Amino acid sequence: MAPNQTRQKRGRIIDGWIVLDKPPGITSAHAVARIKRLLQAAKVGHGGTLDPLATGVLPIALGRATKMVPYVMDGTKRYRFTLRFGEARDTDDADGAVVMTSDFRPETSDIDAALVAFRGTIMQVPPAFSAIKVDGERAYDLARAGLPPELPPRPAQIDRFDLIDRPDPDHAIFEVESGKGVYMRSLARDLARAVNTVGHIAALRRLSVGPFAETGSTTLDKIADSGDSLARDPDFLLPVETALDDIPALALTEAEAAALRNGQALSLVQFMGRIPLACDPDGGLARLMAGRRFVALGRLTDGQLKPERVL
Repeated sequence: MAPNQTRQKRGRIIDGWIVLDKPPGITSAHAVARIKRLLQAAKVGHGGTLDPLATGVLPIALGRATKMVPYVMDGTKRYRFTLRFGEARDTDDADGAVVMTSDFRPETSDIDAALVAFRGTIMQVPPAFSAIKVDGERAYDLARAGLPPELPPRPAQIDRFDLIDRPDPDHAIFEVESGKGVYMRSLARDLARAVNTVGHIAALRRLSVGPFAETGSTTLDKIADSGDSLARDPDFLLPVETALDDIPALALTEAEAAALRNGQALSLVQFMGRIPLACDPDGGLARLMAGRRFVALGRLTDGQLKPERVL
């Protein structure tokens, strides 16, 4: 290869999002690799890891959409999970080995009462089987080697945690809305302890991530059957800027749009009366629009509107 020659990336250039309904039994990385192979796409990523046991919404980013992944991962997530009382497992889900049992089953009223302490900002100890790094090693690697680490508690934001069904004494079904980095396995484990028993997650489904919901999601089988047509189907391949749909929009003039595209910061004074109430003027994000055209993602800070990500 000549010194000034750059190696071309293999694969097709596809830009946008696919909302995958991840099946159980595979990792998120496995799902990404399979989609990359099926679509022969040059660049593929995902918007938030799901455990192998889990099903549901896994946003798949293709091409330029991979630049939006951090903003998707910061978005609100909704889950539904089934807690199995009476068995603690080393992974805190059904894939692990039983490490403790209990014959006690809580009353439904006691579960409802205990949930109050798990709403808002709480401190949560992540599962030993997690991707958190401890002295340069993944916690799950240490746990598999028989050396489960003592992980310190960390803040977790729980906006909603509700009991939605109690099909039998052994099981309870919950729905959760949470922020970034919250472990459902830890919620299940700690709630079981709070009602004087032990437990683990028997089933877990993610219902949404930021603007991406299970409505309109697709499966790996459908992607495999679609061939080239999926990359051209607007019902399956969503625009790159879809990832920002839950960020407040700020209307721009064409002159403002041109300045921001060129990296220029603009005074917030000129936007008075246009800044959405949902925008935090002290570090908040805004989706910058010229008419119906997405221009950039901007941040409001130090009295200025600064372009953070231009597509």
